[in-house]
Amino acid sequence: METKTKDSIFMMAVTAVMAALIAVVAPFSIPAGQVSFTLCTLLLYLSPYILGWKRAALATLIYIMLGMVGMPVFSGFKGGFSVLAGPTGGYILGYIPMVIVGGLFIKLFPRSRALQFAGMVLATAVLYTLGTAMFCVQMKATLEVALINCVLPFIPFDLGKMAVVIIFAPLLQERLAKAGIQLEA
Repeated sequence: METKTKDSIFMMAVTAVMAALIAVVAPFSIPAGQVSFTLCTLLLYLSPYILGWKRAALATLIYIMLGMVGMPVFSGFKGGFSVLAGPTGGYILGYIPMVIVGGLFIKLFPRSRALQFAGMVLATAVLYTLGTAMFCVQMKATLEVALINCVLPFIPFDLGKMAVVIIFAPLLQERLAKAGIQLEA
């Protein structure tokens, strides 16, 4: 029973550390109109490899809640509910289903990097769909305007982040396993 409690506490701590890492990285951004370039999605693609999809989604939710209560953890060091209710809020809220979809592909296809990559692409499409829909509503923008400003410029960078994660995350998993650290649930 004591080992189970220690394991639970350890996993809660690791989940909190991932939420903190996301919160530290996400505010640093390069503005590109309404939506900014950040490394946040890099950590979101990586988190299911380390935590499993459920804990990765929880870490993402914790990050979003930190921002929602006003901590400056969103792009450009912004925080507060108004950011989530604004034009880019759909992208931030879309992080949760993105992590779940990508994480499920990682779990279901642990040996296929091609299918894991496909899962990340699908997960990012979910993110883009939710974010773009909210952007269109909030900004009264057409789909064409939203795609040109909020999706197309980000595709190459997101594909690059996915490639980096696909290459290095399995190596990180192996190293952690060799060190006797089993994090994924």
